[in-house]
Amino acid sequence: MTHVVTRHGGPERSVPRTVAAFAVAALMSLASLHAAPQYGATAQQNPSTPLGTSPSTSLGTGPSTPLGTGVPTPRTPDGHPDLSGMWGGGGGGAGGGDKPDEKGNLRVLFQQRPCSQHQRDLGNCEQAVNFERDSGVDQRMDPIPMYKPEFWERVQYLDREGIKEDPTFHCKPAGVPRMGPPAKIVQTATEVILLYAQGNQFRVIPIDGRPHDPIKSQDTTWYGDAVGKWEGDTLVIDIVGFNDESWIGWPGWFHSNNMHVIEKYTRTGNTLRWEATVEDPDVLLEPFHVAPRTVRSNPNPKATLQEDLPCEERDSQHIVTHERG
Repeated sequence: MTHVVTRHGGPERSVPRTVAAFAVAALMSLASLHAAPQYGATAQQNPSTPLGTSPSTSLGTGPSTPLGTGVPTPRTPDGHPDLSGMWGGGGGGAGGGDKPDEKGNLRVLFQQRPCSQHQRDLGNCEQAVNFERDSGVDQRMDPIPMYKPEFWERVQYLDREGIKEDPTFHCKPAGVPRMGPPAKIVQTATEVILLYAQGNQFRVIPIDGRPHDPIKSQDTTWYGDAVGKWEGDTLVIDIVGFNDESWIGWPGWFHSNNMHVIEKYTRTGNTLRWEATVEDPDVLLEPFHVAPRTVRSNPNPKATLQEDLPCEERDSQHIVTHERG
């Protein structure tokens, strides 16, 4: 069974709500990587694109070019790459082979299992259910953190009871590194300000080479105590001082308050590569390398971040299923 989603200039086809949610996420990542105009080039903005949309949905209509090729990397007066700008957003994406057609339409095919005979007999043949289950299985594949044997039962419990236990289901921050790359970066000679298109969150990180603060690094917070420094053209951010309430990833991947995270930001032309490594010897057998993400800059000078409404938890008591994918 295949679902087809067509957008941006072409006809829209109705799809189940669950499938549409995944389609939007996929399209935002792929479109930001393959359909936006090059940094520094003449931007042919779609006049129908709202200015208040997230940076990954403000698309150009020009032809796609390979990521980062033939585009100079902007630099600050001190010679470091300039990370400032609007980026593809927290969802991120690692690229892909999908290309818009000559009219600017982007079509993404989602493969899924057809309904079983038992589902048809019961009258609950909904392909969206299979789609979500298959997507969940795929997201639980490599890379995954390698926990010590005594902690796998807890991981399985948290995964199984995710609707009840996942902190993001209850208005709590995703934390680092789960929140991924930022939607906007403001860089100065001494610090970077990371702005996220999720819950109006932000991080202010010194990049002047200072060590961790001896007091703040002992606190336990959602984002930890972060300090950055340049290693060549890569900004490396070292983070300690976490609480143990956030998760590394949604399938129950918990951590201790001794977690240590290293983030890396590398700009090449109009793309930004985000990498994160998690070290947590209290619960992990080895460092865990989060799947890297590459996001693309948005050259629209009028692009803005939308303000999120305050989160109010009012749904969990009404949820009757444990399944999240």
